[in-house]
This record gives sequence, structure tokens and C-alpha cells, in this order.
Amino acid sequence: MIKAVLFDLDGTLLPMDQDEFVKAYFGGIAKKLAPYGYESKALIKSIWAGTEAMIKNNGEVTNETRFWEVFGSIYGERVNTDKPYFDEFYENEFSKISAVCSKNPEAYETVMHFKSNGLKIALATNPIFPSIATETRISWTGLKPSDFELYTTYENINYCKPNKKYYLEIASRLKVKPEECLMVGNDVSDDMPAFEAGMKVFLLTDCLINKNNTDISQFPNGSFKELREYVESL
Repeated sequence: MIKAVLFDLDGTLLPMDQDEFVKAYFGGIAKKLAPYGYESKALIKSIWAGTEAMIKNNGEVTNETRFWEVFGSIYGERVNTDKPYFDEFYENEFSKISAVCSKNPEAYETVMHFKSNGLKIALATNPIFPSIATETRISWTGLKPSDFELYTTYENINYCKPNKKYYLEIASRLKVKPEECLMVGNDVSDDMPAFEAGMKVFLLTDCLINKNNTDISQFPNGSFKELREYVESL
């Protein structure tokens, strides 16, 4: 019996081309930080280094701490003074990136449908962004942060996808067993490993990411309509 549904955000509840999103994101943050002495290519390389460190995080510290440890090791103590400029970017310029995303009304309708049927809903987006960025992206879907019992950000969790401990931690916080959870996502490599944590999975194919050309027939998959039908069958 399913008691909780975990949704990915980018490419799942929020339709997008990931490459376009990344290009717009880095373009925006590089433009914001350039006046403060951050050369674009070096900045982007450093953000990627911090992101990789978060993805490999072993749970000893939050992803936020891990990111700034790595980023600070590159730029030194100046990051303590400059961090507000990053915050300003997420508070202001980041919203412009919505131009490369779209909206699928079925995403909103599906979340509301599951909630009305008593299921716990969590947003299991890879927690490599601060809460303000995650909350902003949630708003682009037509949903609100309060629509979720939990949404993961780099401040509130110590693991990332595809680490199965990330999924186990979410189940623990929702007070449900992993086998009572369904993970819904569009990325085969990041989202489907929830199966290894004991969860059921559903691969949303609207904005499918399948970098390793995995045979997706092994996973329940399809559109939001087929997702709702799959949950009803459970």
C-alpha cells in the first residue's frame, strides 16, 4: 500500500530542457557575480566542483556546508563577504530563468489528486540548491511549498541523488516505510535508484533523461495520466 508519493521537480513537475536550464542558470549567476571579480569560466567550474561534492556527500554535514567548504577552498575567505551577492541572485535574477521552463497543468492536478486521496506528498528534488531557489521553482509549477510535507534543499539534508540514503532519509522524515513510498521522476540515473532503497518507482517520460540508454521497460513509465492509473492499481 502506498502512503507517500515523492516527486522530482525539474523535468517532472516542472517541464524543461535540462541543458537550456543549466545554460540560463550559469549565464545568470555569472552575469550577477562578474562585477564582484568572479571570472565566468572559473566561477562556473567552481560551482560544478561544489555541486559534485554535494552529490558525493556522505551525510556528515549538510549539502550547504559541503558546497561552501569546496567553494571556499577555491576562493578563500572572500566568499564569507560575497555570499550575500549569491543570495541576491536567487532572490531576484533567478526568477528570470522561468522563461526556459514551461508549465504542465497535469502536474498540479496530479499532486492535488493524490493529496485529496490522503497520500503524503514530498518534493524529492536533488538538494543542490538553497531553499529560496527551490521555493521559486515550485512556484513556476503553480504549486506552493506548503503543498508538500517535505521538500529537500541543500540546507536541510546531507545526501543527494542517486544515493539511496537520500531516499531513506525522506521516508524516515515522512514517518513511512520505504516500501510505502513511490518515487516519481524523469531521470533514469537519478530517480530510479529509489528502487534500491525499497521504494516503488514511476518514470515520467514527458522530459525523459536517459544518459546511459537504459531499457526503461523495466520501470512503470508514461505520462501523468498513466501515473494516476498506476497509483490507482496499487
